[in-house]
Amino acid sequence: MSPRGRTAPGIEQAGSAVVALGGGHGLAATLEALRRVTDRITAVVTVADDGGSSGRLREEFGVIPPGDLRMALAALCGDDTWGRTWERVIQHRFTSEGPLNGHALGNLLITALWQTTSGPVEGLDWVAALLEAQGRVLPSTIQPLEIVAQIRGHDDTRPDEIVQVAGQVAVAGTPGRVEQIAVVPADASACPESRAAVLEADAVILGPGSWFTSVMPHLLITDLRNAIIESTATKILVVNLNPQPGETSGFSAHAHLEDLHARFPEFRLDWVVADTTHVESIDALRASAAATGAQVLLADVAWGRWEPGQHDPQRLAVVFDSVLGLRR
Repeated sequence: MSPRGRTAPGIEQAGSAVVALGGGHGLAATLEALRRVTDRITAVVTVADDGGSSGRLREEFGVIPPGDLRMALAALCGDDTWGRTWERVIQHRFTSEGPLNGHALGNLLITALWQTTSGPVEGLDWVAALLEAQGRVLPSTIQPLEIVAQIRGHDDTRPDEIVQVAGQVAVAGTPGRVEQIAVVPADASACPESRAAVLEADAVILGPGSWFTSVMPHLLITDLRNAIIESTATKILVVNLNPQPGETSGFSAHAHLEDLHARFPEFRLDWVVADTTHVESIDALRASAAATGAQVLLADVAWGRWEPGQHDPQRLAVVFDSVLGLRR
Protein backbone atom coordinates (compact mmCIF):
# COMPACT_ATOMS: atom_id res chain seq x y z
CA MET A 1 0.00 0.00 0.00
CA SER A 2 1.31 3.41 -0.92
CA PRO A 3 2.01 5.76 2.01
CA ARG A 4 -0.02 8.41 0.22
CA GLY A 5 -3.13 6.34 0.88
CA ARG A 6 -2.38 6.41 4.62
CA THR A 7 -1.67 10.11 4.99
CA ALA A 8 -3.98 11.86 2.56
CA PRO A 9 -7.32 11.54 4.42
CA GLY A 10 -8.05 14.43 6.73
CA ILE A 11 -5.17 16.59 5.53
CA GLU A 12 -6.39 19.84 4.08
CA GLN A 13 -4.00 21.43 1.63
CA ALA A 14 -3.94 25.10 0.76
CA GLY A 15 -2.42 27.12 -2.03
CA SER A 16 -2.07 26.54 -5.73
CA ALA A 17 -1.27 23.11 -7.13
CA VAL A 18 2.11 23.54 -8.82
CA VAL A 19 4.08 21.12 -10.97
CA ALA A 20 7.79 21.86 -11.43
CA LEU A 21 9.66 20.05 -14.21
CA GLY A 22 13.42 19.78 -14.48
CA GLY A 23 16.35 18.11 -12.82
CA GLY A 24 19.47 18.73 -10.78
CA HIS A 25 20.27 21.93 -8.92
CA GLY A 26 17.91 24.09 -10.97
CA LEU A 27 14.86 22.04 -10.05
CA ALA A 28 16.02 21.93 -6.42
CA ALA A 29 16.07 25.75 -6.29
CA THR A 30 12.55 25.90 -7.72
CA LEU A 31 11.26 23.37 -5.18
CA GLU A 32 12.88 25.16 -2.24
CA ALA A 33 11.17 28.34 -3.44
CA LEU A 34 7.77 26.70 -3.90
CA ARG A 35 7.84 25.28 -0.35
CA ARG A 36 7.54 28.87 0.83
CA VAL A 37 4.35 29.64 -1.12
CA THR A 38 2.29 26.43 -1.40
CA ASP A 39 2.00 22.94 0.07
CA ARG A 40 0.68 21.40 -3.14
CA ILE A 41 3.90 20.66 -5.00
CA THR A 42 4.71 17.94 -7.49
CA ALA A 43 8.21 17.61 -8.92
CA VAL A 44 8.44 15.86 -12.29
CA VAL A 45 12.05 14.83 -12.76
CA THR A 46 14.03 13.93 -15.86
CA VAL A 47 15.46 10.39 -16.00
CA ALA A 48 18.26 10.60 -18.56
CA ASP A 49 21.32 10.79 -16.27
CA ASP A 50 23.97 8.24 -17.15
CA GLY A 51 26.91 9.38 -15.04
CA GLY A 52 28.25 8.87 -11.54
CA SER A 53 26.31 6.92 -8.92
CA SER A 54 23.07 7.16 -10.92
CA GLY A 55 24.70 5.81 -14.05
CA ARG A 56 26.21 2.88 -12.18
CA LEU A 57 22.89 1.91 -10.58
CA ARG A 58 21.09 2.36 -13.89
CA GLU A 59 23.55 0.03 -15.62
CA GLU A 60 23.66 -2.58 -12.86
CA PHE A 61 19.94 -2.83 -12.05
CA GLY A 62 18.22 -1.45 -15.16
CA VAL A 63 16.43 1.23 -13.09
CA ILE A 64 15.74 4.82 -13.96
CA PRO A 65 18.60 6.97 -12.60
CA PRO A 66 17.76 8.00 -9.02
CA GLY A 67 20.11 10.97 -8.55
CA ASP A 68 17.92 13.86 -9.72
CA LEU A 69 14.93 12.28 -7.96
CA ARG A 70 16.99 12.19 -4.75
CA MET A 71 17.92 15.86 -5.11
CA ALA A 72 14.26 16.80 -5.57
CA LEU A 73 13.30 14.86 -2.43
CA ALA A 74 16.09 16.57 -0.48
CA ALA A 75 14.86 19.99 -1.64
CA LEU A 76 11.39 19.18 -0.29
CA CYS A 77 12.64 18.21 3.19
CA GLY A 78 11.33 20.44 5.95
CA ASP A 79 13.31 23.09 7.81
CA ASP A 80 12.90 21.33 11.16
CA THR A 81 15.47 18.99 12.74
CA TRP A 82 13.91 15.91 11.12
CA GLY A 83 13.97 17.42 7.65
CA ARG A 84 17.48 18.86 7.87
CA THR A 85 18.84 15.57 9.25
CA TRP A 86 17.28 13.43 6.52
CA GLU A 87 18.38 15.89 3.84
CA ARG A 88 21.99 15.43 4.97
CA VAL A 89 21.59 11.65 5.18
CA ILE A 90 20.19 11.07 1.70
CA GLN A 91 22.68 13.50 0.18
CA HIS A 92 25.62 11.79 1.95
CA ARG A 93 28.10 10.39 -0.54
CA PHE A 94 30.43 7.56 0.44
CA THR A 95 34.17 7.95 0.04
CA SER A 96 36.14 4.72 0.09
CA GLU A 97 38.49 2.48 -1.86
CA GLY A 98 35.68 -0.02 -2.46
CA PRO A 99 32.59 -0.41 -4.66
CA LEU A 100 30.50 2.03 -2.58
CA ASN A 101 32.84 4.90 -3.44
CA GLY A 102 30.91 7.79 -4.98
CA HIS A 103 27.46 6.38 -4.27
CA ALA A 104 24.95 8.70 -2.59
CA LEU A 105 23.09 6.93 0.21
CA GLY A 106 19.79 8.31 -1.06
CA ASN A 107 20.37 6.68 -4.45
CA LEU A 108 20.82 3.31 -2.74
CA LEU A 109 17.73 3.84 -0.57
CA ILE A 110 15.56 4.73 -3.55
CA THR A 111 16.82 1.76 -5.55
CA ALA A 112 16.14 -0.59 -2.62
CA LEU A 113 12.56 0.67 -2.32
CA TRP A 114 12.03 0.20 -6.04
CA GLN A 115 13.06 -3.42 -5.63
CA THR A 116 10.79 -4.01 -2.62
CA THR A 117 7.64 -2.15 -3.69
CA SER A 118 5.43 -2.21 -6.77
CA GLY A 119 7.57 0.18 -8.78
CA PRO A 120 9.11 3.64 -9.14
CA VAL A 121 6.11 5.73 -8.08
CA GLU A 122 5.28 3.77 -4.93
CA GLY A 123 8.95 3.55 -3.99
CA LEU A 124 9.36 7.32 -4.29
CA ASP A 125 6.19 7.90 -2.26
CA TRP A 126 7.65 5.76 0.55
CA VAL A 127 10.90 7.73 0.53
CA ALA A 128 8.93 10.98 0.60
CA ALA A 129 6.92 9.69 3.58
CA LEU A 130 10.10 8.75 5.45
CA LEU A 131 11.58 12.19 4.82
CA GLU A 132 8.26 13.96 5.51
CA ALA A 133 8.86 15.70 2.19
CA GLN A 134 6.60 18.68 1.57
CA GLY A 135 5.45 17.54 -1.84
CA ARG A 136 5.52 14.61 -4.23
CA VAL A 137 8.38 13.55 -6.51
CA LEU A 138 7.66 11.66 -9.73
CA PRO A 139 9.71 10.59 -12.75
CA SER A 140 8.87 12.03 -16.15
CA THR A 141 8.71 8.45 -17.45
CA ILE A 142 9.39 5.07 -15.86
CA GLN A 143 11.75 4.16 -18.73
CA PRO A 144 15.43 5.18 -18.53
CA LEU A 145 16.06 7.68 -21.31
CA GLU A 146 19.13 8.30 -23.44
CA ILE A 147 19.67 11.77 -24.86
CA VAL A 148 20.92 11.88 -28.44
CA ALA A 149 22.02 15.17 -30.01
CA GLN A 150 23.22 16.27 -33.41
CA ILE A 151 26.06 18.72 -32.76
CA ARG A 152 27.48 21.21 -35.24
CA GLY A 153 31.10 22.15 -34.60
CA HIS A 154 31.82 19.37 -32.11
CA ASP A 155 35.33 19.37 -33.60
CA ASP A 156 36.50 22.98 -33.76
CA THR A 157 38.77 22.14 -36.69
CA ARG A 158 35.65 21.26 -38.71
CA PRO A 159 33.11 23.86 -37.55
CA ASP A 160 30.40 22.98 -40.10
CA GLU A 161 30.45 19.22 -39.58
CA ILE A 162 27.52 17.67 -37.67
CA VAL A 163 28.19 14.65 -35.46
CA GLN A 164 25.94 12.59 -33.21
CA VAL A 165 26.61 12.64 -29.46
CA ALA A 166 24.76 10.24 -27.15
CA GLY A 167 24.28 10.27 -23.39
CA GLN A 168 23.44 12.97 -20.86
CA VAL A 169 27.01 13.41 -19.65
CA ALA A 170 28.42 13.59 -23.17
CA VAL A 171 25.78 16.05 -24.43
CA ALA A 172 26.12 18.25 -21.34
CA GLY A 173 29.84 18.65 -21.91
CA THR A 174 29.98 18.82 -25.68
CA PRO A 175 31.44 21.81 -27.48
CA GLY A 176 29.55 23.06 -30.50
CA ARG A 177 25.89 23.88 -31.12
CA VAL A 178 22.98 21.49 -30.60
CA GLU A 179 21.13 21.34 -33.91
CA GLN A 180 18.76 18.47 -33.05
CA ILE A 181 17.89 16.77 -29.78
CA ALA A 182 15.98 13.55 -29.16
CA VAL A 183 15.45 10.86 -26.55
CA VAL A 184 15.65 7.11 -26.90
CA PRO A 185 13.25 5.37 -26.82
CA ALA A 186 11.47 7.95 -28.95
CA ASP A 187 8.06 6.54 -28.00
CA ALA A 188 8.63 6.69 -24.23
CA SER A 189 5.35 7.35 -22.41
CA ALA A 190 4.92 9.84 -19.61
CA CYS A 191 4.53 8.45 -16.12
CA PRO A 192 0.71 8.43 -15.76
CA GLU A 193 0.85 10.16 -12.37
CA SER A 194 3.08 12.89 -13.78
CA ARG A 195 0.77 13.50 -16.71
CA ALA A 196 -2.25 13.63 -14.40
CA ALA A 197 -0.50 16.12 -12.10
CA VAL A 198 0.21 18.43 -15.05
CA LEU A 199 -3.40 18.30 -16.23
CA GLU A 200 -4.68 19.09 -12.74
CA ALA A 201 -2.17 21.84 -11.94
CA ASP A 202 -2.83 25.52 -11.38
CA ALA A 203 0.73 26.32 -12.49
CA VAL A 204 3.46 24.48 -14.39
CA ILE A 205 7.06 25.64 -14.06
CA LEU A 206 9.95 24.75 -16.38
CA GLY A 207 13.55 25.52 -15.40
CA PRO A 208 15.95 26.72 -14.43
CA GLY A 209 18.41 24.00 -15.33
CA SER A 210 20.59 22.54 -18.04
CA TRP A 211 18.59 23.40 -21.15
CA PHE A 212 19.15 20.33 -23.31
CA THR A 213 19.72 17.74 -20.57
CA SER A 214 17.31 18.77 -17.78
CA VAL A 215 14.56 20.92 -19.33
CA MET A 216 14.20 19.80 -22.94
CA PRO A 217 13.91 16.02 -22.22
CA HIS A 218 10.47 16.61 -20.65
CA LEU A 219 9.21 18.18 -23.87
CA LEU A 220 10.63 15.34 -25.97
CA ILE A 221 8.21 12.92 -24.28
CA THR A 222 5.26 13.46 -26.59
CA ASP A 223 2.36 12.79 -24.23
CA LEU A 224 3.96 14.80 -21.44
CA ARG A 225 4.49 17.77 -23.78
CA ASN A 226 0.91 17.45 -25.00
CA ALA A 227 -0.36 17.39 -21.41
CA ILE A 228 1.48 20.65 -20.70
CA ILE A 229 0.04 22.20 -23.86
CA GLU A 230 -3.49 21.00 -23.01
CA SER A 231 -3.32 22.06 -19.37
CA THR A 232 -5.13 25.24 -18.35
CA ALA A 233 -2.35 25.93 -15.84
CA THR A 234 -0.33 29.13 -15.79
CA LYS A 235 2.88 28.16 -17.58
CA ILE A 236 6.13 29.69 -16.37
CA LEU A 237 9.69 29.39 -17.67
CA VAL A 238 12.54 30.41 -15.38
CA VAL A 239 15.47 31.36 -17.59
CA ASN A 240 18.99 30.23 -16.70
CA LEU A 241 21.30 32.88 -15.31
CA ASN A 242 24.32 31.94 -17.41
CA PRO A 243 25.13 29.76 -20.40
CA GLN A 244 26.18 26.24 -19.39
CA PRO A 245 29.69 25.39 -20.52
CA GLY A 246 29.34 22.96 -23.38
CA GLU A 247 25.68 22.49 -24.18
CA THR A 248 24.60 26.15 -24.24
CA SER A 249 27.90 28.03 -24.56
CA GLY A 250 27.15 31.42 -26.07
CA PHE A 251 23.40 31.25 -25.31
CA SER A 252 21.82 34.54 -24.31
CA ALA A 253 18.69 34.67 -22.17
CA HIS A 254 16.48 35.17 -25.23
CA ALA A 255 18.22 32.35 -27.12
CA HIS A 256 16.52 29.84 -24.80
CA LEU A 257 13.12 31.17 -25.86
CA GLU A 258 14.07 31.22 -29.52
CA ASP A 259 15.25 27.61 -29.30
CA LEU A 260 12.02 26.55 -27.57
CA HIS A 261 9.84 28.28 -30.16
CA ALA A 262 11.84 26.86 -33.07
CA ARG A 263 11.52 23.28 -31.81
CA PHE A 264 7.94 23.48 -30.54
CA PRO A 265 6.12 26.44 -32.12
CA GLU A 266 2.81 25.24 -30.65
CA PHE A 267 4.17 25.44 -27.09
CA ARG A 268 2.77 28.47 -25.25
CA LEU A 269 3.91 30.17 -22.07
CA ASP A 270 2.32 32.78 -19.82
CA TRP A 271 5.35 34.12 -17.95
CA VAL A 272 9.10 34.17 -18.48
CA VAL A 273 11.05 34.91 -15.31
CA ALA A 274 14.55 36.31 -15.76
CA ASP A 275 17.09 37.92 -13.49
CA THR A 276 17.50 41.63 -14.09
CA THR A 277 21.30 41.55 -14.21
CA HIS A 278 21.58 38.45 -16.44
CA VAL A 279 19.66 39.69 -19.50
CA GLU A 280 21.75 40.93 -22.41
CA SER A 281 18.83 42.59 -24.22
CA ILE A 282 15.48 43.16 -22.55
CA ASP A 283 13.87 44.02 -25.89
CA ALA A 284 15.11 40.78 -27.47
CA LEU A 285 13.90 38.77 -24.48
CA ARG A 286 10.47 40.37 -24.62
CA ALA A 287 10.21 39.74 -28.36
CA SER A 288 11.19 36.07 -28.07
CA ALA A 289 8.84 35.62 -25.09
CA ALA A 290 5.99 37.24 -27.03
CA ALA A 291 6.45 34.62 -29.76
CA THR A 292 5.39 32.03 -27.17
CA GLY A 293 2.55 34.22 -25.86
CA ALA A 294 4.39 35.12 -22.65
CA GLN A 295 5.05 38.25 -20.67
CA VAL A 296 8.47 38.84 -19.13
CA LEU A 297 8.87 39.29 -15.39
CA LEU A 298 12.26 40.76 -14.54
CA ALA A 299 13.36 40.43 -10.92
CA ASP A 300 16.48 40.02 -8.81
CA VAL A 301 16.34 36.24 -8.40
CA ALA A 302 20.07 35.43 -8.37
CA TRP A 303 22.12 34.82 -5.26
CA GLY A 304 24.42 37.67 -4.32
CA ARG A 305 28.18 37.57 -4.76
CA TRP A 306 28.59 34.60 -2.41
CA GLU A 307 26.75 32.13 -4.71
CA PRO A 308 27.33 33.38 -8.26
CA GLY A 309 25.36 31.71 -11.02
CA GLN A 310 22.69 30.25 -8.76
CA HIS A 311 19.07 31.20 -8.14
CA ASP A 312 18.09 32.33 -4.66
CA PRO A 313 15.09 30.25 -3.49
CA GLN A 314 13.82 33.05 -1.25
CA ARG A 315 13.83 35.56 -4.09
CA LEU A 316 12.26 33.03 -6.46
CA ALA A 317 9.55 32.43 -3.86
CA VAL A 318 8.57 36.11 -3.97
CA VAL A 319 8.26 35.92 -7.76
CA PHE A 320 6.25 32.70 -7.71
CA ASP A 321 3.92 34.11 -5.06
CA SER A 322 3.36 37.17 -7.24
CA VAL A 323 2.62 35.12 -10.37
CA LEU A 324 0.37 32.64 -8.56
CA GLY A 325 -1.39 35.57 -6.90
CA LEU A 326 -2.14 37.01 -10.34
CA ARG A 327 -3.92 33.75 -11.16
CA ARG A 328 -6.01 33.98 -7.99
